[in-house]
Amino acid sequence: MSDIASDPSTPRTTQASGRMRRTPTDGEPRKGTSTQPQWYRPPVSRLWWVHRRSYRLFVLRELSSVFVAWFVAYLLLLIDAVNRGSDAYRRFLDWAGSPAVVVLNVVALAFVVLHAVTWFNLAPRAIVIRLRGQRLPSWMVAAAHFTAWTVVSAAIAWIVFRGF
Repeated sequence: MSDIASDPSTPRTTQASGRMRRTPTDGEPRKGTSTQPQWYRPPVSRLWWVHRRSYRLFVLRELSSVFVAWFVAYLLLLIDAVNRGSDAYRRFLDWAGSPAVVVLNVVALAFVVLHAVTWFNLAPRAIVIRLRGQRLPSWMVAAAHFTAWTVVSAAIAWIVFRGF
């Protein structure tokens, strides 16, 4: 038995994650050596996305998720300030009124609108609605989403601004 284990021409096996796997002997090529083909990968610029409008929108949409997260954090900070009392709420309002936070919120609003618009434009690809055996046209699905967004936004604006 020790003669077989020490013989270099006998393929060895190792046990990894419960499966037997064959390891190459000294005479066989190993993965990653010069006998294996190397795939050509052309160099890609870090600004690959700048050259096409669709790529720019894709990257901006992905970046917009950071600003969506900012709005969530901002809302949680507001809720915490209201929960702590009037002094904490007043400090929050002073901080929120600073020019840097106002600019950040305006930029975040632009990115959140971009995020919503691109999401609603993608909805017809994700949602297939059939009516009487026929697929509903993409523009109708998108229009339904934009209409619902407008109605909900108008209702919220009416609730918020009716006291002013």
